[in-house]
Amino acid sequence: MKRTLAALLAVASIAGSLTTTPAKAHDGVGVGIAAGLLGGAIVGGAIAASRPYPYGGPVYYEAAPPPVPPGCYWQRQRYWDGYAWYYHPVRVCY
Repeated sequence: MKRTLAALLAVASIAGSLTTTPAKAHDGVGVGIAAGLLGGAIVGGAIAASRPYPYGGPVYYEAAPPPVPPGCYWQRQRYWDGYAWYYHPVRVCY
C-alpha cells in the first residue's frame, strides 16, 4: 500500500510539473523524455507491486514406458547414485 501511494504521489508531482510549463514547438524532445519517465514510473510501479509467481516454474513429466510383452511387467526400482535415491522403471520378465 505504501509503495502504491508513493508511486501515485510521484506520478502526480511529475504530471503537475509538466502542466505548468508553456508548450513550445521546439520543446518536443523534453516532452518526449518527460512522457517516457512518467510511463516508466507507472510501469515500474506496477511491476514492483505485482506478486511473484507462486511456483518454481513448469514441471516436466517423463513419458510413459513402452508396452511390455506378455509375461513381463514394469516395476519401479530405486537406486543410489552417490548423492540421492532415485526411482526408475525397470521391465521384469518371468
